[in-house]
Amino acid sequence: MSASGSVHACSPDRQQPGSTMADKAPEIRRLNDAFRRSFIGGHVVLTSGVAALAETERRALLRSVRAFEAFNSDNDPHAEHDFGAIDLEGAKFFWKIDYYGPDMQSGSPDPSNPEVTRRALTIMRAEEY
Repeated sequence: MSASGSVHACSPDRQQPGSTMADKAPEIRRLNDAFRRSFIGGHVVLTSGVAALAETERRALLRSVRAFEAFNSDNDPHAEHDFGAIDLEGAKFFWKIDYYGPDMQSGSPDPSNPEVTRRALTIMRAEEY
């Protein structure tokens, strides 16, 4: 997430010669799941709307993000487990994992390679999207 609060998309041309993103999806999914479940191995960013929640609500939301398993072809078309939507006490929240290069300024050239990828998990109210 940039200083302005916007989420950067990763480079659309992340493919390495001889491989496709579909070939890399299982490893990307594994890395994303490990990060999302533990919050270890990347940056977790809470938007101002999430940060403003009461502590008990914020903790419940973070537990829901960690436990999320409702992936389907609509919310996970590339099978990378990089997005989810959660309803919590009548409010809708989104979480999204983005892939950055080591400088955290550019997109990762290969999200399946932790040596060249830094993950950022952003958790936001749906209306902040």
